[in-house]
Parts: sequence; structure tokens; C-alpha cells
Amino acid sequence: MKTFTALIAAAAFALTAGYVQAKDLGPDEALRLRDAGTIQSFEKLNAAALAKHPGATVTETELEQEYGKYVYQVELRDAKGVEWDVELDATNGQVLKDHQDT
Repeated sequence: MKTFTALIAAAAFALTAGYVQAKDLGPDEALRLRDAGTIQSFEKLNAAALAKHPGATVTETELEQEYGKYVYQVELRDAKGVEWDVELDATNGQVLKDHQDT
């Protein structure tokens, strides 16, 4: 029984630790990071996301700090109405993920 309890506790800790690792950054913090040159301009990041889906429009953006990295998330809608989620490394504009929103 002690082993089972320890296993449950370890699983709960692991799930909680993953949740704490992502932190949404507000507009003031995002602008401060941009102005300091820590992250790319939002125009460059949006352009990198749009380059993956020409003709799409940006519907939502968000900046997060995940595991010490700045990740810029962009939601797009293409000309056919398909929604895409693109995640970029906010420091250099590299595309980390590009998948259809389901």
C-alpha cells in the first residue's frame, strides 16, 4: 500500500511540476523583453508564422515562458477557414511547432 501511495504522490507531483513550468507573460512584460532585445519584434514573429501559411490571418497571439525559454504562440486562420497553431522561439523566430487546430 505504501508503494501505491508513493506512486500516486509522485504522479501528482510530476503533473503539477509540468503545469508550473509554463507562465503567461502580460503585455507590459512582453514589451519590456522586446525593447530589451531579448525577444524578436512581434511583427517579425507574426511574419515567421504567416510564412508557414501564406494568405492566413493572425487571430490570437500569446507569449509564454516555458522551461526558461520564451515561446510565442500564434493562432492563424487560412483562406479555407482552417485554424493553425504555430509556436515559435521568441528569441530567434524559429518555428517549434506547426499543427492544425483540432
